[in-house]
Amino acid sequence: MEKMIIFYDGSCPLCVAEMKQLQQLNVRKRLTFEDILAVDFQQRFPNISVQKASNVLHGLLYQDTGIINKYQAETTLLLGLDVTYQAWKMVGKKPWLKLLRLPVIRFFADKAYLFFARNRYRISALLTGKARCKQCSIE
Repeated sequence: MEKMIIFYDGSCPLCVAEMKQLQQLNVRKRLTFEDILAVDFQQRFPNISVQKASNVLHGLLYQDTGIINKYQAETTLLLGLDVTYQAWKMVGKKPWLKLLRLPVIRFFADKAYLFFARNRYRISALLTGKARCKQCSIE
């Protein structure tokens, strides 16, 4: 079965809100969530740059083949809206996100995503009244 690890910014209220939604819908346990700001993150995921993952959402897609250490399985790195689309697809929701991956729309959607990612704290403040949280929990 295909699974994915999502590397998210645990200090971003909007990011955490989306991860909470995904976690609630993750009944088949196809998604794993990792906060890039966790103290031991870099030790556990040395191949994921915290700086790069802070600039754009990262996800590692892999086949669950029963390997004891799932992090040694063959993986595919997804970025930005590709992560978002794949995550919602895995929980069976928001099928319209596929439209954002169509060639012409993809270009503009990716530019809009990068604008959001760069300004996520300001956008969070506007929408939630909170720009950052020390370490929001998705639990």
